[in-house]
Amino acid sequence: MRKTALALARAAHAGPALAVTVLSCLLGVAADLSPSQVAMVTSAVLAGQLSVGWSNDLRDRARDAAVGRSDKPLANGEVGVSTVRAACALAVAATVALSLLCGVLAGAVHLLCVASAWTYNLWLKGTLASWLPYAVSFGGLPVFVELVVGSLPPVEVVVGGALLGVAAHLLNVVPDLAQDAATGIRGLPHRLGARTSVVVAVGLLVTVTGLLLATDTVSGRLDGPVVVVVGATVAVLAVLALVGSGRVPFLAAIGIAFTDVMTLVAR
Repeated sequence: MRKTALALARAAHAGPALAVTVLSCLLGVAADLSPSQVAMVTSAVLAGQLSVGWSNDLRDRARDAAVGRSDKPLANGEVGVSTVRAACALAVAATVALSLLCGVLAGAVHLLCVASAWTYNLWLKGTLASWLPYAVSFGGLPVFVELVVGSLPPVEVVVGGALLGVAAHLLNVVPDLAQDAATGIRGLPHRLGARTSVVVAVGLLVTVTGLLLATDTVSGRLDGPVVVVVGATVAVLAVLALVGSGRVPFLAAIGIAFTDVMTLVAR
């Protein structure tokens, strides 16, 4: 049972799923949701992320097996297809129920975000539009959270979330470019190549930083010293991402993304 549970967690892309779930929780706290509302939002997002991860590995299991992906539980036989399908179906049902408990309009937005992510798994992963579901889903996440209390996030937060999503897509795919190419996947990162994908991701992330810092400075939400520290940190990481070698560019870009997320939720 424990081995099956661990295999299911890996098949659900536990790392990215946890990251998005924690982000939704932080957004809920920043939006002054009540503890029960934060719990509902977090649970809905977790269920949605599980469904996205499991559907992704179900869809890709033949390709993963073809290139010998030992890290993929479905491809290496650690967990059965029927088990993952059942778990995915339960996650979908939970996503619908938990989303609607957050409110009909808010729930509909979250279900749109999850459906967008599914379109990546089912159709858009190998196309030039592979970035689009990430933009829609990440841009829609703060809208979902804010609608729980009947408000809407500032435009820069939605735009920043969308740009963060596209950057996350580029950075997430870079480590798998070779395996994907071997099985005919030709999404945007594959056409750009590893180096260009990182450069474009850094550009998007720096744009998010500039957008958030500019609006926060004008509104007075952030003090001058904080703006300077955040800006300087991102500038250093951006230089490392552009001139570094090996894993340094990738890790530096992840550092910028983390800084942007913290700036986003601390507003």
